[in-house]
Amino acid sequence: MRTHYCGDVTEALDGQTVSLCGWVARRRDLGGLIFAGLRDHRGVVQVVVEPDNAVAFAEAEKLRNEFCIRIDGTVRMRPESQFNERMATGRVEVLAHSVTILNAAAPLPLLMNDEDGEEVRLKYRYLDLRRDRLQHNLRLRARMNQAIRGFLEAREFVDTETPILTRATPEGARDYLVPSRVNAGRFFALPQSPQIFKQLLMMSGMDRYYQIARCFRDEDLRADRQPEFTQLDLEMAFVEEPEVQEVAEGLIRETFRAVLDVDLDDPFPRMSWHEAMNRFGSDKPDLRIRLELVSVDEAVGGVDFKVFAGPAADPASRVAALCVPGGSELSRKQIDEYTEFVGRYGAKGLAWMKIRDAAGGVEGVQSPIAKFLDDQSINGIVQATGARDGDLIFFGAGPRGTVNAFMGALRLKVGRDRDLVEGGWKPLWVVDFPMFEYDDDDQRYYALHHPFTAPAVADPEALKGDPGGAVSRGYDMVLNGSEIGGGSVRIHDPALQQAVFDVLGIDKAEASARFGFLLEALRYGCPPHGGIAFGLDRIAALMAGEDSIREVIAFPKTTTAGCPLTGAPTTIEAEQLDELHVSVKQ
Repeated sequence: MRTHYCGDVTEALDGQTVSLCGWVARRRDLGGLIFAGLRDHRGVVQVVVEPDNAVAFAEAEKLRNEFCIRIDGTVRMRPESQFNERMATGRVEVLAHSVTILNAAAPLPLLMNDEDGEEVRLKYRYLDLRRDRLQHNLRLRARMNQAIRGFLEAREFVDTETPILTRATPEGARDYLVPSRVNAGRFFALPQSPQIFKQLLMMSGMDRYYQIARCFRDEDLRADRQPEFTQLDLEMAFVEEPEVQEVAEGLIRETFRAVLDVDLDDPFPRMSWHEAMNRFGSDKPDLRIRLELVSVDEAVGGVDFKVFAGPAADPASRVAALCVPGGSELSRKQIDEYTEFVGRYGAKGLAWMKIRDAAGGVEGVQSPIAKFLDDQSINGIVQATGARDGDLIFFGAGPRGTVNAFMGALRLKVGRDRDLVEGGWKPLWVVDFPMFEYDDDDQRYYALHHPFTAPAVADPEALKGDPGGAVSRGYDMVLNGSEIGGGSVRIHDPALQQAVFDVLGIDKAEASARFGFLLEALRYGCPPHGGIAFGLDRIAALMAGEDSIREVIAFPKTTTAGCPLTGAPTTIEAEQLDELHVSVKQ
C-alpha cells in the first residue's frame, strides 16, 4: 500500500511520486489549502491538498486527528522561509494527488499527550501507544533485547524456556496461583523467577543458559514494580563470582553501547554491602549524588544528650550526619518538611545544625541541639563531615537499620531538591551481602537473597554456628540508584543446602516436601554454578529516561494490579469455578 515511510520523505525524493500510509497527527484548513501532518512510526511529513484537485480536497475536508489514511502524491521542496529544521522531513512536503480514508476515527477519548491521566491512558492504550514517546520507548526496548541476545549467543549461551505453570516456592513475595481442573483441590503457581529450573539446567549439563523470562509476583506495586514483569536470566556452570560478573558487566556495557552509544565504566567499581549502607544508607546507592552519610558516634559519644549518646554507645545503632552544601539557606519550614518526610521511614525526629562559622564551636552554629553539645563535640562533627561556613548538617540517631533507611532516603531527596544529581551513568557492583537477616518479631532468620545462595563459608557447621555473621556469595548490579540485576554463586553441596534450610527453620521434612526435586538433583554430580538476573523493565526505563516502568511496557497494569483496557481481573461464572473445584468467599 505504501512506497515509503513518512519519516523517510526527505529532499532526496524531490520530484518523486510516493504512496504513504499513516495517521493524521494534525490538520489545518486555510481555506484555499488544507495541510495535514501524516504520521507513522518513522516520523511526520507535511501533506498539502490544493482545491483544484476537487476529489482529493473533498476527502481532505473530512479529515480529523487520528484518521487512518493513505496519500498518493509528489514530493516537492517547501519554500525556504518555511523550512522546519526540527523535523527530518522539514524541508519538503507532499502535494496530494489522492486522499484515501482507510478508517475514520471517532472523537478521541483522550488528549494524546502527557496531560492524560494514567487510567484513561491505559484504558485506551492502543491510542496512547501511537505517541512518539511510547513508540520510541518500545522500539528502544526491542533494540535492547536484540543486543542482549546477540551478546549472549555469541558466547554460547543457550536460550531455553522454563515452565510457567509450576509449584509454589518461597521467593520473597506471594505467588499467583492457578487452580488445576484435572487435579481437584491442587494449584499451580506462576513463577516468581526461573531460579530452580535454571539450576537444574546446570545440573543437566547445559553449561550456559539464558532466557528472557516472564515472571509474576503478587506484591504491593509502585513505579518500578508490576505484577508481571520481564527478567533476563542467565546461569553458568563451573564458575565463581568474577566469571559471572565479567560476563554480566560486559553484557550491560555492550548493550548500552549498542542502544545508546554510551560507554560505561570499565571495569565497574565494587563496594561491600556494609560500606554502601554506612556511606549511603542504601544497598543501591545513586553515585551521581556526591552527598554521603558520615558516622559521628565518636564525636558525640561523650555528650550529655541521650538522643545521641545512647545510639553512639550501642553497636547495633549509629549517629549519622548528612552535610548539605549551602544548606544554611533552608528555611525552618523547609527543614520541617524534611522532618515530616523522614518520619515516613521510621524517624522519630530530625536534628539539624546550620554552620555559621566552622571554626567557632558552639558559638559558630545555629541549632536546637547546640545547648546539649560542647565545642569539642561540634568541632568533631565539623571535622568528620567536612562542613564549611554556610552548610547545614542533618542528623539521624537510633537503630542502625532505621537510621540507614531514613537518612538514605533523605540523602536522595535533598540531592534531587537541590539539583545535586550529576548527569551520566554511574554503575556499581555491591558485594559481600550478609547471608541472613534476623527478624526480631518472628524470632527467626530470613535469607537476604534466596535460600539457594551460597555462603562464603563452605563448612555447614560453621555456618550454623554463626549465621548472623555469615557473608553470602551474592552480588547486585546497581545503576544510577536502581538495582538492575542480582545474582550469586549457588549452593551445589547437599549438606550445605540443608544447613541453610536449618538456619531458616526449614526442617528436612519441609525441605523435602517443597524442594525435594532440587535436593535430589544435588545428589547426582551437581557442578558449581552461578548466575544473575536482570530486570529488563527497569533497564529499559533507565535507558528511556522514564521514572516508571509502565512507560516501557506495552500493556502494563495500574498500581492496583488492574488492566483498564480489558477490565481484568474479572469475576468468573459459577459454572467455570465449579469445574476448577473453587469457590469464592464473599
